[in-house]
Amino acid sequence: MTWKILAAGKPALEFARLGIEDYLSRLQRSGKAEIHFVKTGPALHRRMLELSEGCHRILLDERGATFTSRAFAAEIQKLQNRSVSKCALLVGAADGWDEETRAKADLLWSLGPQTLQHELALVVALEQIHRAQGILAGTPYHRD
Repeated sequence: MTWKILAAGKPALEFARLGIEDYLSRLQRSGKAEIHFVKTGPALHRRMLELSEGCHRILLDERGATFTSRAFAAEIQKLQNRSVSKCALLVGAADGWDEETRAKADLLWSLGPQTLQHELALVVALEQIHRAQGILAGTPYHRD
């Protein structure tokens, strides 16, 4: 599966930038992954929708579904079973998503009930995608 990661703004936090680079390189080992940092501002949501056209859209959103790591891997497996080949993860800015963007999502995904700074949320989401791919591939990365 090809992952297109769309994130609001370039990371300002050094630890987040390093984490993003690390997990992106791990994702590229098991498939194709690319990241696009989209300029924040009034056109952010429209631009992210344009860039994710033709992909299965997953929006990080506080109102979304929560998953265990194995359940998230099962969601990815369902997509693969349906021959979904391109998935876009959209990580918005601090103000969240408007209703139009939410309505165009295929999945709203919440990382949990706590609020996370969006760069940190991106690192966590990338790790979970990497973990899900490891679960599906049967690697020893995930331990129950």
